[in-house]
Amino acid sequence: MAAVLQIITVPRASALPASTISRLTSSPVSRLSARRNALNLPESRGLKIQSFGSSASVSLKAKISRRRCRVVCEAQETAVQVLPVTDATWQSLVLESDLPVLVEFWAPWCGPCRMIHPVIDELAKEYTGKLTCYKVNTDESPSIATKYGIRSIPTIMVFKSGEKKDAIIGAVPKSTLCTSIEKFL
Repeated sequence: MAAVLQIITVPRASALPASTISRLTSSPVSRLSARRNALNLPESRGLKIQSFGSSASVSLKAKISRRRCRVVCEAQETAVQVLPVTDATWQSLVLESDLPVLVEFWAPWCGPCRMIHPVIDELAKEYTGKLTCYKVNTDESPSIATKYGIRSIPTIMVFKSGEKKDAIIGAVPKSTLCTSIEKFL
């Protein structure tokens, strides 16, 4: 289920500044409609348009016409739940956390890392309020990886009270990660 993040009221196209209209119309995706005061906005998978006084929704294309419209942004189920942690934020986010912390050590070029990302995202959703999940890009924060002896990625570590409690190496099934997490909740 998606949640409304923000509602934006969009005025008639004639009320938009000329610079905005020219910027929108110069986009390859957008073009000015032949009808007066109508403007096609860029396509987006994450937007829904609702006209005032109507419950009907139109996905993918937004149109500004003589009537005012609301652009409703909804959170996608694919939204990233696992935030990155760096050298600067490691101490405060991981070591000083009141909750147990799961940390995924990964790199953008790592195929198995890309395979396990959705699993870590699911765990972050399932254990909300009980466990915090973060990821460390080993290319951007090599000092953290070196400090914890990361020699292979993906490596998933569980920290509790600032101490490393468990480490799982490789792209393992979700059940393996759940078993490790449950020991420290």
